[in-house]
Amino acid sequence: MKKEQLRELLYQALETEAGGVQVYETAVRCAINEDLKEEWEKYLEQTRTHERMMRSILESMGLDPAKETLGRQVVRHKGEALVEAMKMALKGNNPQAAQLVAAECVVTAETKDHQNWELLGEAAKKLPAAEAKTLKEACGQIEDQEDEHLYHSMGWSRELWMESLGLPAVLPPPEEAQDVKTAEEAAHAKESRKQMVQS
Repeated sequence: MKKEQLRELLYQALETEAGGVQVYETAVRCAINEDLKEEWEKYLEQTRTHERMMRSILESMGLDPAKETLGRQVVRHKGEALVEAMKMALKGNNPQAAQLVAAECVVTAETKDHQNWELLGEAAKKLPAAEAKTLKEACGQIEDQEDEHLYHSMGWSRELWMESLGLPAVLPPPEEAQDVKTAEEAAHAKESRKQMVQS
């Protein structure tokens, strides 16, 4: 495995978590659905914990959490752009539209976050036991939460869009009631909504 590229992934993962905190802080301001607001507040607290854990992981691997890399700067720029998009939407005096923009921004941010943790989990399998221990423990604690963040957020974004189109929507989305944690479960939840809107 290319250790230099693993270090780059670790720096990007830390930056993704830091940006995720800002994304959720702004998304909560955009939320008008009380269930969604409560969910995003929960994810905000979890993301703050993930950021602290990433800093600890870097330090345990002898890396400086403050070190800048070009990839990290790009991740930061993308996170800031998501926050700016939500702030722009908030100025539009259309709370439903701002909430929808926020849902899409959360999905975008969580897609990168989800991939980071999947890749870190794969990398941990190839590291020597001593180096892998901290990373494996963190992945064990965080991956389920990251799965929920992504798949539930995708469900919210889809159903908010359906509602905005004047089409039958399931709110909260079926991903919530079914406690979706995998891509397969997410596909099942998406399929099950068809019966829910027909009944």
